[in-house]
Amino acid sequence: MRRLACFLLLPWLAGCGSGERDRPVLERVHAGPLEFSVQGEGELRSVRATPLLVPGRQWTPRQLNWMLPDGSPVTKGELVARFSAEQSRQDLAQAQIDLERNLLARATKQAELDDKRGQLGVDLSQVAGQLVIAHRYANAGELAVARNDILDAVQDERYLDVRQQILQSRERQSAQRGKAEMAVLDAQHSTYDTVAAQKRGDLDALELRAPHDGVLVLEKDWSDQVPHVGSSLWAGNSFASLPDMSALEVQLAVPQIEAQGIQVGDAVELHPWGLPAQAVAARLTWVASAAQPRSRDNPVKYLSMKAGVPADVARRYGWMPGQRFVGKVVLLRVDKGLSVPNVALSSSGDDASVQVLADGKLQRRTLRIGVRGATRSQVLDGLREGDQVVLDGGKAAPAAASASPAGAAP
Repeated sequence: MRRLACFLLLPWLAGCGSGERDRPVLERVHAGPLEFSVQGEGELRSVRATPLLVPGRQWTPRQLNWMLPDGSPVTKGELVARFSAEQSRQDLAQAQIDLERNLLARATKQAELDDKRGQLGVDLSQVAGQLVIAHRYANAGELAVARNDILDAVQDERYLDVRQQILQSRERQSAQRGKAEMAVLDAQHSTYDTVAAQKRGDLDALELRAPHDGVLVLEKDWSDQVPHVGSSLWAGNSFASLPDMSALEVQLAVPQIEAQGIQVGDAVELHPWGLPAQAVAARLTWVASAAQPRSRDNPVKYLSMKAGVPADVARRYGWMPGQRFVGKVVLLRVDKGLSVPNVALSSSGDDASVQVLADGKLQRRTLRIGVRGATRSQVLDGLREGDQVVLDGGKAAPAAASASPAGAAP
């Protein structure tokens, strides 16, 4: 009996479900206060800041041994951080060893050149003496010297002339080669001396001092980490900054999906994270042209924007660069206006329209849209108070006109 009753109820239940599905979801339009806003988060920064770089020659490795805490007030000349450079110390020792070796090699080479020059000088002197004798006998008459002796003297003269030329050529080549070898050694000495001077300079540049009064703000690296004692750093890279406290701004990041319509000049309500009572009104001074992801591990894109902060307000509350801030960007705020959910809008080019249920029938209304928010849009013309806007585009039944429509606050 129960099974039969269930079978009889099924068609009735199916009919009820079908009727509910055919009935459109409606929202009754009414005028009231409108506010479209999006919220972003960011960090307080200085517009102008003096960069503090890791001391030393560019790309020289450093290790941080001591530092002042982030946000510490500093005076001109005060020690901010101290570093060590073991690699530079080792490189200096190696350069000094290379210099000593170079000096020994140069002295040895100079002695070799002097010996060779002396030997060539002796050989040339001997050849010159033998040539004098050869010339004397070669020019003697046949009556004074035997013919065979004269012929031998002539042959010796030619041989000694050739040998003298060869020795003179060797002397010139030896002098040129020796000069080139000494130039190479001198160039190596200059290189080692330059390296040693650089390493001495690196070891003399292990302290970082403040160039003027200010507040120390540590710089984050590519992994969003600030330096800490024991960190391995590179000379010339940014370590910290001394911001100008008279020119501050907050750089906000808003998810791209919510950033539609944001532009320079929009009002912003700013306050430090967790301190809504310390609120200040500002305006956007810059908006990025395109959204970018903030992390390689997160593909969500954010639109960056900046808002200036009055210096007197920052001094009053004791705000410091690096503080996290929350900002509410106000896209629209009017005392009375009409709006519709974005899901109800249909767009064709620059035109926007909605479906309105009137007298049990669906009508298409063309609208003039004002400010578009993330979920709703302002309606300037095309709707009247009390109109019933179709949200899901379903087909209206005659009975739907008497149904109680869903209302929503703008």
